[in-house]
Amino acid sequence: MGAVDTFWHVLNFFGPAAGLALIVPSLAKALWRRDLKSVRWIRLAAFVFVACAAVSIAGLVVFGHDGKMATYAAMVGVCALALWWAGFVSRSR
Repeated sequence: MGAVDTFWHVLNFFGPAAGLALIVPSLAKALWRRDLKSVRWIRLAAFVFVACAAVSIAGLVVFGHDGKMATYAAMVGVCALALWWAGFVSRSR
């Protein structure tokens, strides 16, 4: 596999995490406008991306390949937890 193929594999591997990091904070800021007014969008997106990327890597290690539905289900749960932590819990400290 060449460098270009490796680049595309890595980009596609982290694609779901990046997609969730773009969509979920935008929806959260729209739904909880007043509550998340003081939290920057980039902070929410960074927390979501890092958490979902970690779950993708863990799913690859545990199952031996990516794309398992259990990994994607865990990504949804961890995405919600990361958003909650970045937006509500750590702000109140």
